[in-house]
Parts: sequence; structure tokens; C-alpha cells
Amino acid sequence: MTADFWTWYAQARRQASEQQVPIGELDWLLVEWAGVDRLRLRLQVGDLPSGIDLERLDQLWQRRLVDRVPVQYLAGVVGWRNFRLQVSPGVLIPRPETELIVDLAWELTATNALLRRGVWADLGTGSGAIALALAEAMPEATIWAVDRSTAALEIAHLNAMHTGLDHRIHLALGNWFEPLTDLAGHLAGIVSNPPYIPSAEVPALQPEVADHEPHGALDGGSDGLDCLRHLVKTAPAYLRPGGVWLVEVMAGQAPTVMELLWAKGSYQEITAHRDLAGIDRFVSARYQPLRRPLSVEIAPTA
Repeated sequence: MTADFWTWYAQARRQASEQQVPIGELDWLLVEWAGVDRLRLRLQVGDLPSGIDLERLDQLWQRRLVDRVPVQYLAGVVGWRNFRLQVSPGVLIPRPETELIVDLAWELTATNALLRRGVWADLGTGSGAIALALAEAMPEATIWAVDRSTAALEIAHLNAMHTGLDHRIHLALGNWFEPLTDLAGHLAGIVSNPPYIPSAEVPALQPEVADHEPHGALDGGSDGLDCLRHLVKTAPAYLRPGGVWLVEVMAGQAPTVMELLWAKGSYQEITAHRDLAGIDRFVSARYQPLRRPLSVEIAPTA
């Protein structure tokens, strides 16, 4: 068995190179799905976990190479911040750049302990990644995780259970604010990674994304701004004065989203925030009833 595995492993590495798939994904699949020790993979020595189904393993690897299925879906898990989250084709795979939205929420409440103890909503929660990270970062806050997809909420529930944060997360089925009518005017903050890719661009994305990730979590309408417009328009009815509005946007969308917030007339401190690549990836604002913002600005790169 061991000799057969190493023969297969050498062949799989060659296939990865030929198909321009990162070899690291092969090792990650073996660690997460087959339980192979990462050091043994590097040294290619030692005993392997018993019961590895080499035929099934090869089937999975061929799905990655030929069908371009994301390796996270094949393994059923993804690492995000300090979590190990379950994922399935019913939810978007959490991206590393999205991790920063939680740090921004923390920074934006640095001088207001009441907001950190308040009620927050993660709208379009998907796997529950942002909601769980908020619950961990703000242990006194109440977190609502909202999604219109039953499949997504099932995954979010499993992740809440596995991280031990299920007592902190309230799951709600519905579209955006619809399940939160009883919280109108009381939210300390809302966060969201909404669909923001223009419809015409979705089919042209990498096949791993276009062919396998849920289009409902990607497609933001003709210009990519449909959901962002909705959040700008509807959030004032749910945020408390001074409450935080914080979303992820597509590269190039930040100026337009900032203009939408300004035009609404009830947001202040409208700011774009750059990710680690220097892209304006997030936009934040504070709700102030019936007031024009004093300014809009681009936050410096951290």
C-alpha cells in the first residue's frame, strides 16, 4: 500500500504541474481528506494512515484536475482566520481578503464599547465565517447570521457547532433585513460580503468559481451594484444612530458605493479601506439620521 501511494503521489504531482494546478493543493487534500501527515509528505517517508482508499483519492484528484472542482469542496473544509470551516457547493468559499472585514469592525468600534456589546448582523452569511469571527472578536455582542439559502444556513449551523460558538449565533432564513424586523433601529452594526460581480462577468471567471461556486453569491446584477444599493437604502431603518455599515466590494466599486452612501444623506464618516494588496476592498460608514457626511476619504494602507 505504501509503495503504491508514493507512486500515485509522484504521478499526481506531475499531473498538477501539467494542468497548472498548485501542487500545494494536492498536499492540502491529502492532509485534510486522507489524514496524511504533512511532514511525511515533505520527506516522502514513513507509514501512512490505515485505510486510505487510493482509488477514491484518485477520483477526487481527477475532479480537481479535469472538472476544476475547488479543492476546498473536495475536502469539505477551508481554513479561514483561526477557524477550520466546513464548506460545500451551497456556499461561497471564504476568501483570505475577507478576513480583514472583522478587523475593520473591531477598529471602527474602538472608542465605543456600547457598539461592541450591541447587536450585529452578518447579511448573506454563507458558511457563517464572518458571523463566527465577529462573535469571537466581540464576546459581549449578539450576532445574527442571515441568509436566504437553507443550504447555506445548514453549513453555518454546523460551523457554529464545531467552533463552539453556536450559543452566540442566531441564524435567520430570509433576504437581507427581512427576518430582522423586530431589530429595526437597534443594530449596532451590519457587515456583509454581498454578491458584487456584474452578471456578464460571472461566466468569464475562473472555472473553479464560474462552474462550481453558487452564482447567487456572486452575481450582483448588470453593474454588480444591485445588492449594495439595497443595503445602502435599507440599512438606515435598522441601524441605531452611530451604528456601523461595513461591506466588501469589488475592485473599482468603492467610489460609486461611497457616492451612493453620500447621496442617501444619512451616513457619515464614509471611508474606503484597502486590503493587503492595496485594493479598495471595503467601504464603511456610520448611520446618522438625516445628516450629510462631512467628508469621504480613503483610509491609508495598514
